[in-house]
Amino acid sequence: MEEYLQTKGRIFDIQRYSIHDGMGIRTIVFLKGCVLRCRWCCNPESQEYKIQTMYVQGEPKIIGEDVTVKEVMETVEKDRVYYRRTGGGLTLSGGESLCQPAFARDLLRAAQESGINTAMESMGCADYRVIEEILPWLDQYLLDIKHMNSAKHKEFTGRGNELMLENARKIAASGQTELSIRIPVIPGFNDTKEEIRDIARYAKEIGNVKRIHLLPYHRLGQDKYAGLGREYLMGDVEPPENQKMEALLQTAEEASQMECQIGG
Repeated sequence: MEEYLQTKGRIFDIQRYSIHDGMGIRTIVFLKGCVLRCRWCCNPESQEYKIQTMYVQGEPKIIGEDVTVKEVMETVEKDRVYYRRTGGGLTLSGGESLCQPAFARDLLRAAQESGINTAMESMGCADYRVIEEILPWLDQYLLDIKHMNSAKHKEFTGRGNELMLENARKIAASGQTELSIRIPVIPGFNDTKEEIRDIARYAKEIGNVKRIHLLPYHRLGQDKYAGLGREYLMGDVEPPENQKMEALLQTAEEASQMECQIGG
């Protein structure tokens, strides 16, 4: 057995038959650990690397499981027929997948060497040498850019954006993977035409970006905060209306001159 198949990582969920986060029907593996603390995060159970207890409908649920690449691939392989028919495959999500670089790299390698398409959701918040080791095994990079203003980025996520923006430029310049920029559209944070325009212009500037996804804020993860004994910092903020999302989509298209879509 190849040694890399025994690399261990910590996950908190595997979601099969997804039609989001990459092309076709996908299996999404959610990794524990994140360097950001986004106020709107819909997976707060992903943020801490440690194994946690979260209450779901009043019942305790253990969040976090240590697994090997081989064990995860046994689940991923079950849906190979759907990947083949739809162009789907494996997507890594989180959390921030780069918080477990060896596990992410080896899991993507195992999938790609098995002929399975690979994708990764990530903020690119790591030393670029970590990203370089992953790129050869990655077909699609779904890269978040949340804001162009570092101070506002830090206010809402806990960290500035300089490293992430520089890594976006380097990933694009590498030409090693299909790069999509994803913008979570968050009321009060980045939902003005000017803020979306600035991100779209940056995507155009760095080049080699396939498309831009606008991801509207939602409240689906709110109950998880109570289950973890945490406060939901977005309060009563409502998701953006469809009309506003369409207007922001038009702004992104005009500023980037590339394919843009809502969702994905």
